[in-house]
Amino acid sequence: MPAYPPSSLYTAIYNAVRSIPSGRVANYGRVALAAGLPGQARLEGYALHRLPDDTDVPWHRVVNARGEISLDQHFGPGRTQRALLEAEGVSFDSQGRLDLTRFGARLVPQRPGMGKGSGNS
Repeated sequence: MPAYPPSSLYTAIYNAVRSIPSGRVANYGRVALAAGLPGQARLEGYALHRLPDDTDVPWHRVVNARGEISLDQHFGPGRTQRALLEAEGVSFDSQGRLDLTRFGARLVPQRPGMGKGSGNS
């Protein structure tokens, strides 16, 4: 998979992540649905991992289905992710989880293969 330019699938994922408002989060599965890629949460993880450091994609707003940051919250990118979310008003409990009911974004699912930037929209 080439890192640049992003594939149309990656572009659909990045557009879905950009639709998550500040102070809200979405889990990998919801973002995959919003990108028109149901069942492709792992692909989303790969796409987010390929983002350059100076990206405008708010990668920090994507968490796992348990409302947790998938990376270690005490070091490196996981610590950065938590700090960025807290700066947007997202709070965590003592186990490092956030309330998806309270902070979860409502994303509009796309039909499979019809995400923005997929070349099919």
